[in-house]
Amino acid sequence: MTRVEINPDNPQLRRIKQAVEVLNDGGLIIYPTDTVYGLGCNLFNKKGVERIYQIKGNDKRKLLSFICPNLTEIAKYAHVSTPSYKFMRRLTPGPYTFILEASRLVPKILLEKRKTVGIRIPGNTTCQTLLMEFGHPIISTSACLANQDYLQDPFDIADTFAHSVDFFLDSGFGGLQPSTIVDLSNETPEVIRMGKGEIEFVK
Repeated sequence: MTRVEINPDNPQLRRIKQAVEVLNDGGLIIYPTDTVYGLGCNLFNKKGVERIYQIKGNDKRKLLSFICPNLTEIAKYAHVSTPSYKFMRRLTPGPYTFILEASRLVPKILLEKRKTVGIRIPGNTTCQTLLMEFGHPIISTSACLANQDYLQDPFDIADTFAHSVDFFLDSGFGGLQPSTIVDLSNETPEVIRMGKGEIEFVK
């Protein structure tokens, strides 16, 4: 694994571009988000997605989410009703994962007989810069092994994934709270998991 330190407030573009090269080559990266560190690859790279399933325990029934830079991008990969759009506009960017009905652009490997997909718009400068430079959605699952607690210390993350991940954007200690998951696939929003996102915003 190549590990580079990145400034969380002013991420160095040359280091972001290194991560983009890895993504373009089909590799796996670990990157900071506004919640826990994320493990990801190009949404459209099947081999990369398979590698992530292997790292996370091969359970394809478990929903893999991905990150987008804005609501316009989300609308390409999910069917968004007007009420859902207004709901997401109030909360994004931020520590929320939205479950939405997937569009045909979402690769089948992510769905596994499901019709829904999880999508985030993270409020993290490094994350947003990475998405804008890469130009495609990035898989986003927590950078920890199956049945393992969330990893906060960059040294622990580097040790855990030294031989299974290609690149690590290290911005210092990460968070320990995952995103709040809100199901918007039905008429009424439903909180599936409480995380970092404030409950009063998703009532």
